[in-house]
Amino acid sequence: MNRTEFIITTAIILFVAFSMGWFANWLVHRFTRVRQSDVADLDRMSQELHEAEETRDQAITYLQQREAELSNQLAQTEAELGAAMDGLRAARQEAEELRQHLNG
Repeated sequence: MNRTEFIITTAIILFVAFSMGWFANWLVHRFTRVRQSDVADLDRMSQELHEAEETRDQAITYLQQREAELSNQLAQTEAELGAAMDGLRAARQEAEELRQHLNG
């Protein structure tokens, strides 16, 4: 093989390698290209996710407020119960004293 044949053979091999690389690149981009409908779907999903997060945050805030209200109401009810129990205890003690005084 002389020098000219070697150069031509090398040029052909390089051209074939270049062509195969270009074709492989074209195939990769053809199959990985993002379609406009996919972008629109992603935008819609991100908007729905944002709305869901806002709804979740509102629900958490509402539940925290409701929990605080119920805790306050429970504390007031327990205080009222304590006062009623103290009053009942005093009334029973007074009734017992009156019975002893009447019987005694």
